[in-house]
Amino acid sequence: MRSSALLAAPLAALLFLAPTRAHAAPPDPDPWFGPDKALHFTLSSLIAGGGYGLTALADDHLATRIAFGAGLGVVVGAGKELWDLAGHGDPSWKDFTWDLIGTAVGVGIAITIDLATRSPERAAAH
Repeated sequence: MRSSALLAAPLAALLFLAPTRAHAAPPDPDPWFGPDKALHFTLSSLIAGGGYGLTALADDHLATRIAFGAGLGVVVGAGKELWDLAGHGDPSWKDFTWDLIGTAVGVGIAITIDLATRSPERAAAH
């Protein structure tokens, strides 16, 4: 009888200490590659590229076009996150990161198109 009591105590301790069920980590409410991140990236790249393009109609200086396009993309992205922070949504630094990446890509594409389609006379002027 004594040997069964010696076995029962460790078994009881194992059952007590063993988890009753596996706890999975809750899903990330703000994943890096969620569908909203693609929207932030796309809209920021369109806004920044569009800002660059509109400025190209009025100004021949490359630095001015880049500054306006990039500035517009960053300001709109920051404004959206500040709007969310004011209680109108869910603020996210991951969203803003995708806004910045989209802005850089949008301006980069706009510069590439601009330089590829620029007339030789305008290209020689800069």
